[in-house]
Amino acid sequence: MSTSWSARLPGLVFAAALGIAALGLARLPALQSIGLSALPLAIMLGIVLGNSLFPRIAARMGSGVDYARTMLLRAGIVLFGFRLTFQDMLNVGLHGIVLAIAIVGSVFLLARWLGRALKMDEETTLLIGAGASICGAAAVMAAEPVVRAQAHKVSVAVATVVVFGTLGMFLYPFLKAPFGLDTHTYGIYAGATIHEVAQVVVAGRAVGEQAANIAVIEKMIRVMLLAPFLLLLSMWIRRRHQGAEGKPALVIPWFAVLFLLVGAFNSLHLLPSAVVDTLLLIDTFLLATAMAALGLRTHIGAIRQAGAKPMLLAAMLFAYLVFGGLLLTLALG
Repeated sequence: MSTSWSARLPGLVFAAALGIAALGLARLPALQSIGLSALPLAIMLGIVLGNSLFPRIAARMGSGVDYARTMLLRAGIVLFGFRLTFQDMLNVGLHGIVLAIAIVGSVFLLARWLGRALKMDEETTLLIGAGASICGAAAVMAAEPVVRAQAHKVSVAVATVVVFGTLGMFLYPFLKAPFGLDTHTYGIYAGATIHEVAQVVVAGRAVGEQAANIAVIEKMIRVMLLAPFLLLLSMWIRRRHQGAEGKPALVIPWFAVLFLLVGAFNSLHLLPSAVVDTLLLIDTFLLATAMAALGLRTHIGAIRQAGAKPMLLAAMLFAYLVFGGLLLTLALG
């Protein structure tokens, strides 16, 4: 083993142990009932230890933790493609596809406008916009290498996903009757506007299995938009920061391209379901490890300095998802 890997191993093992712990906790019925998945749990564990134990051992484990926060994250995003098939897009029809694009585009643009109005820093605004518009914590983590944000800004964005995604998960079942939604429309609405996949499942099952199935398919269409979103975001950031110095260079996030290619391969159904299930478990482990590593590098003091503006931005985006998302669902239905 090279010196480099010898230096990384302790930190990798430590982050992986926290990831495994988060996977175990996520299986507890009490946490499953509130839709708290392994990824938010991993970052919570990381933050707790990152502000207590980790500062005393950071010198020995820092390089491995940083590797988990970057390379393992990218590998996890690539394997995330095994959660998708293009057939799922066809099952909800053109309406579901157009709605997903409209939600992702409008929420992210609204986040940009509100972030400027609130005079927030650009990195936090972009990360919160990505999390609210696409797929929660996974989108925040996927956008981090493109945005190149500091660890505490990523943690703030993930926190907004946990707070408002959880709120939406409990709120949405109570909106079905007042809004006069049938099961199919409710499923489309929930999948198009709730933050995390786990939260979508809980909100769907509160109404019924049919609603849950439709909601998850619609949610997966939003997840599929992650790759083109990251490509466009990368182009925009390069143009914004280098446009004045000459022709902007295009940096393509390779993991976003591979994510889409994996989804295309998965659409061919060439692998046995048992193999796909194993790959999905590995994917969740990699993402949980990356989240734990991010938490270890997050300082509570830096989160406090972010103030109330990130939560205010996330609250306004949540209100738009609930009411604006409903109007878009009905208008495009």
